[in-house]
Amino acid sequence: MSRAPSPAADARLYLITAARPDLGEFLEAAVRGGVDLVQLREKELADPELVPVLHEARQATRRLGVPLVVNDRPDLAALVRADYVHVGQDDLPVDVAGRFGVPVGLSTHAPGEIDAAEADYIGVGPVYVTPTKEGRPAVGLELVRYAAVHARQPWFAIGGIDESNVAEVIEAGARRIAVVRAIGDAPDPEAAAARLAEALSREPLV
Repeated sequence: MSRAPSPAADARLYLITAARPDLGEFLEAAVRGGVDLVQLREKELADPELVPVLHEARQATRRLGVPLVVNDRPDLAALVRADYVHVGQDDLPVDVAGRFGVPVGLSTHAPGEIDAAEADYIGVGPVYVTPTKEGRPAVGLELVRYAAVHARQPWFAIGGIDESNVAEVIEAGARRIAVVRAIGDAPDPEAAAARLAEALSREPLV
């Protein structure tokens, strides 16, 4: 399957965030620190409340010059003209989600899922146990090493990654990471993003 170049190929630090009262300000700080891809993942809001948040995220990311990903909902991703929709293994299949005209990212948790992935980018994890994926066991660094050799599209290590362990994730072969709490829960999101971005910048993108 041939693909046009994906903006995800140039991204290193992928921020996943839920709706929050300071969303615009938070995204500005995170992008100043080095975030270059943003996903809005919000599972609690009904569509009438979710759509304005997605529009806010779209306006902010467009102003900041970074791609926007919408979680799970290709229809709403198309509505707000997001750059990607992200789906899981139990969500709409990639080829179906892609019928909405939006490039697709896919979560993967095993070698076979990496091998079979036909998405525009993939997430690989959760590398470590994380409360954002409650009940899903960690895949560990071995799957990161597998992805470094076998993934056919841009890929992001994800799951429990923060300043304390990012070096070992990079050593295992990751050149891109996705985070939630490492920036979202930080007292200074810009500084937290900058430290992660600096760690990632030490190795060339492949």
